[in-house]
Amino acid sequence: MFAMKSGLILLCVLLPFVSSKASPKQLKCLVCKSLVEEIDKEVAKANPEHTIEVGSYRLDTNGDKRQRKIQYARSELHLSEVLDSVCDKFEDYVQAAYKTNHQPMIFKIVGDNGQMNPLMSEVDITPDADLNKSLKFYCESLVSEHDEDILRLFAAETDNLDVQLCSEHAKVCEQSLSSTFDTEGGHEEL
Repeated sequence: MFAMKSGLILLCVLLPFVSSKASPKQLKCLVCKSLVEEIDKEVAKANPEHTIEVGSYRLDTNGDKRQRKIQYARSELHLSEVLDSVCDKFEDYVQAAYKTNHQPMIFKIVGDNGQMNPLMSEVDITPDADLNKSLKFYCESLVSEHDEDILRLFAAETDNLDVQLCSEHAKVCEQSLSSTFDTEGGHEEL
């Protein structure tokens, strides 16, 4: 009898954690949106005054070179360098769920400023048997499968990059242009 009661109590305690664990589809979407955010941060770090020349060094029929200067931050060279290392950042991410609504999410335990993420008090960390290696794996898969789309979208500096990449190109999120992704502790509409 005692074993049955303790098992029932354990089930009641663990039920919110089991039901709040993100599905693989939700994780892919969350990783994609965080990937866009991480790339944005890296692009913003680049000196906006730094430019590079792109185009052909060959002469056209008029004897002119077809070259132009573009901002380094949005160049294919810089974006390719960012894509080479951006997924390493997902080693610092964990799966969690908001305490208030049990909505699954992922976030960095330590923020870019080196401080503990203030979201820690608002979420319950979701135990993960693979130590969140799946987050990095999902990121690497997205980058390898959609690298050309990522380069093109970030070079064009368009709006709603998360919707364009994650919903329209990678098709890992189901959302319209009107839905939002709040990285400041709000919610995501899936």
